[in-house]
Amino acid sequence: MYRKDITAHVSTIHYVLFHYTGPIPAEREGELAMGVGRSETSPLSSPAVQGLNTTHNSQRPSACCFCWCCCCSCSWNEDERRRRRRKRISQDNKMETIPNCEACTKPSAEEMQLWSQSFDKLMRNPAGRNVFREFLRTEYSEENMLFWLACEDLKQEKNKKSIEEKSRSIYEDYISILSPKEVSLDARVREVINKKMQDPTPHTFEDAQLQIYTLMHRDSYPRFLSSSIYKSLLHGNSRSSSES
Repeated sequence: MYRKDITAHVSTIHYVLFHYTGPIPAEREGELAMGVGRSETSPLSSPAVQGLNTTHNSQRPSACCFCWCCCCSCSWNEDERRRRRRKRISQDNKMETIPNCEACTKPSAEEMQLWSQSFDKLMRNPAGRNVFREFLRTEYSEENMLFWLACEDLKQEKNKKSIEEKSRSIYEDYISILSPKEVSLDARVREVINKKMQDPTPHTFEDAQLQIYTLMHRDSYPRFLSSSIYKSLLHGNSRSSSES
């Protein structure tokens, strides 16, 4: 009986704190009150339950300074962020795929070979960015490239009003934790952005852009080079060159 009581109380409190967001049912209200206002002799004060709570809390990601509930992506690794984004997109049928927006000529075989030499050469080439962006879309991380491009566009802006409007748009689209296109940034960078947003400049997102560039370089670029998208493009272009 003692063990059953412990299990019942723990189940109730876990349910209310971590899962349930609506009004507390009447039948659970009493149980929660017993758990929250427990005395020293309450079953919830036992070492076993305290150990369970400690274990559960230790498994939760540490929150950044802007999100006490740990829902922002800076608390998770990149793989977990992609998994959650994949699930979110699959559940939202209204979300449309953004088409390629960079005009470019068809890349030559030599150009495509250069893409494998360094990430910088890939990112400096409009056709290379389009192909890499197509690959990122298959990994549900296209927002990284879109954010980087938006930052590049902002850097070219001279009009103060346009700078403010574009900065606000970038923040809402890629920095806000409420956006489905939120990029993965750490707490320090987010704090810097929040301060700079008080008086936006063309370089407001410079630190964030560098962090996302580094993320794409280390995380996505190696997989891109071994992807079927890049290999089939190389193969198709080399075959066309040999036939001509």
